[in-house]
Amino acid sequence: MSTKQGPSSRVDSAPASSAQDVRGIIAQRDLVVDLIRTACVVLVVVVHVTMVGVAVSSEGIGVTSPLQESSWYVPATWVGQVMPLFFAVGGFASAVGWRSTVARGGGARDFVATRLVRLFRPSIPLFVVLTIGLGIATALGTPADLLAEVAFGIGSPLWFLAAYGITQCCVPVMARLHERAPFRTLGVLLLLAVAVDALRFATGTAEVGLLNLGPVWLFAQQLGFLWADGWFARRSRALLAVVALAGYALLVPLTSVGLWAPDMLQDLNPPMLPLALLAVSQVCLVQLVHRPLTRLMQTRPAQATVFVLGRDGMAIYLWHLPLYIALNGVALLLAVPFPDPGSTTWWATRPIAVVVVLAAAIGVARALRRWDRPLARLSDGVDRPGWPVVAVAVVCTIGPAFVVMQWHLSFGVAFLGAVAVPIGVWLLGRTRPVAGAPVAPGAPGAGRSVHS
Repeated sequence: MSTKQGPSSRVDSAPASSAQDVRGIIAQRDLVVDLIRTACVVLVVVVHVTMVGVAVSSEGIGVTSPLQESSWYVPATWVGQVMPLFFAVGGFASAVGWRSTVARGGGARDFVATRLVRLFRPSIPLFVVLTIGLGIATALGTPADLLAEVAFGIGSPLWFLAAYGITQCCVPVMARLHERAPFRTLGVLLLLAVAVDALRFATGTAEVGLLNLGPVWLFAQQLGFLWADGWFARRSRALLAVVALAGYALLVPLTSVGLWAPDMLQDLNPPMLPLALLAVSQVCLVQLVHRPLTRLMQTRPAQATVFVLGRDGMAIYLWHLPLYIALNGVALLLAVPFPDPGSTTWWATRPIAVVVVLAAAIGVARALRRWDRPLARLSDGVDRPGWPVVAVAVVCTIGPAFVVMQWHLSFGVAFLGAVAVPIGVWLLGRTRPVAGAPVAPGAPGAGRSVHS
């Protein structure tokens, strides 16, 4: 089963000292989940590479969005908006991870600490680099408008850290609700999403929609819990097809009344009700093609591709836009000719651009591998910090990404992340002796965590 959250997957959830060990681990995983997660990350890269076009003319440098200017763009978002599916996949992994934590005697604080460290530690080098880069650009007198536009593009993917971090903090509670009343929980979340959207429309205040970071994404996560239970696998193909089509059919009138946008990317931040319906359809469609995807993932090329791209998925997600913008900047300095954004030549070069960006992101990920290590398991006699410390750590880790999501990236926000996120990760990595189980001074686990 797949147990790793976030935009990455890894075949290292247990020690593997031989090829036989690796094959044993692979046999126990649902590799389709790993495939879907990796495909979602790659599709995000594709979308961003086709969404940003750099135009060079006698009037200077301009940035356009050829993808959004295409006539087929809006219908394509009904397929290309994969974040609902990604949160459902995350729910699958979270369900497995939570059950594993409970099985080995861990609890909510252990789960939250482990997940948040794994999610946010890879972002520390990014925040540091962004702080340095934006600071230098400001000192060199870069026009404020241009710098703000570049910073906005670089920081746009960071919303995911805040949204996913919030859902991970809720997993222990939501898992218990799922065990007691799975469909009632889904229904309540859906009603809450409707209520938040209604309040947003009634007040005309977009910020009200931030409340839907809970209901919409938790709804998708709960679908992942059902997925991990095998609920979708036990449904007939006919029923899955009907539900998937019904979800898309409901989106037609829903996005035609003028309240919700037919552009699924526009409904993303803050998230809105259509994304919850999209999540239902996407999970059903994945289950419909689960068998052929399983056969695909039994081949070595597919496993190798998912392993190479998936193991560094979080780093690829975090770094792909900064690298893409940086590579365009280098090309401008080298006077590399740029095709007109949206032209036939420009579209023909997009596959090359995607491959270059992925290769660069993988290179950065390998160089920063030490920042993508999981939090070590607890040894006997120690526990995670108490809830007050965990609460402070949650604010330190999620806070900067939330600020980026709401007010966009700037030098000050990057600096906040470079300072606060390491503090939060450090706090989550601390341990304390369990009452009644003394730990000898200097023994493994005394005041720190120990690798299993």
